[in-house]
Amino acid sequence: MIEDAKTGHLEKENIEASSWDNVYWYARMLVQTDQFGAFGTQKPKQLSEIAGSIENILSINRMNTEEKYLVCKKIIKEGILTAYKKDTKAYEKGEYFADAMEHNTQSISDIIAFLIAVRYIVLPTNEAMDRIPDDDKKYCKETAGHILSTLGPEKADRVILEWDNLGTRGCLTAERNEILNEFAKLRTNLTQMRFQHTAADENIVLTAFIQEFERRVGQKRKRRAGGSLEDVTSFLFEYYSLPECAKPEHFQADMEVDKWFKCKDGWIIGISCKRTLRERWKQVSSADISSMARHKIKAIWHLITYDSDLSDDKIASLGSQNHKFYLSNDSPIYQRAASHPVMKNYVGSLSTIIRDICTLQENDFNKVVREAQARYTV
Repeated sequence: MIEDAKTGHLEKENIEASSWDNVYWYARMLVQTDQFGAFGTQKPKQLSEIAGSIENILSINRMNTEEKYLVCKKIIKEGILTAYKKDTKAYEKGEYFADAMEHNTQSISDIIAFLIAVRYIVLPTNEAMDRIPDDDKKYCKETAGHILSTLGPEKADRVILEWDNLGTRGCLTAERNEILNEFAKLRTNLTQMRFQHTAADENIVLTAFIQEFERRVGQKRKRRAGGSLEDVTSFLFEYYSLPECAKPEHFQADMEVDKWFKCKDGWIIGISCKRTLRERWKQVSSADISSMARHKIKAIWHLITYDSDLSDDKIASLGSQNHKFYLSNDSPIYQRAASHPVMKNYVGSLSTIIRDICTLQENDFNKVVREAQARYTV
């Protein structure tokens, strides 16, 4: 295997000539769901046992290469088929996978490539994926708790505005730690491996690991995406132990409401936390005012994190229908609306939202804050 002396790049024919290039393709086959049933992720215990049996055969000195190849090939096929119950759809996929492995395993070099894919890519990546969070709530809550306990409820705006970033950064940090740790272990294992190989072979395996790790962790990111911002209102109510209530029965809102709370006078306020208002404001009709009154809904509060599309028309139109917008203190839109003789009634500062809720519920704001900080410290 030869690398270009100037660029350090492997020539294409040399990559294809290396049996270790199959490491990546075996790893993909082991986690492919539609065709092969994702044997590598669905049957990790059986896969590890197959790898262990292969390692035992390869270590026997009294067997020649051809004998080892034939026995290992049989171990792979039988190990796959015995992992499933016969006469099931899963067994059918197992048969298809076993046939594909038999067709794509033509030499002892392929057996070794399969073993490397199992031991150094699929199984370690499985374990790493288990350690990476499926959602970002943990990181959001931990960091937000530190902010509020240190800086107080006046910085609730920072929690709301940064909620997405808090979780995203936490999860990306966890991903980064995993790939660093697993990559370091893989490099050490490759260096100490007893199978004869070149530096170029190591590069093929290292890049196969990175490519497959990033592909799988990218799937977790997609599952985590969206929805987290709606959790910020729940966190604030939990953190400060603010009483909440159920959605009024039979009330149909044109805009999604994340949280409801009852004021001291018995009337209800709904809170909707969104990145932008977008075009949903056009759906709100004048008929909603009478509907809100019938259900004793005093107002709908909108916690907006990106208010660049929040025009005076939107504020005035919805504000006149008992909607209120909570924006960042630093927002030019908030500052302009707050100083306007009419629109000032339709906007509020995110930094005062906890105080405003306490006022409407006639709770002692300072006591609520002290108790929250005491709970968090403990």
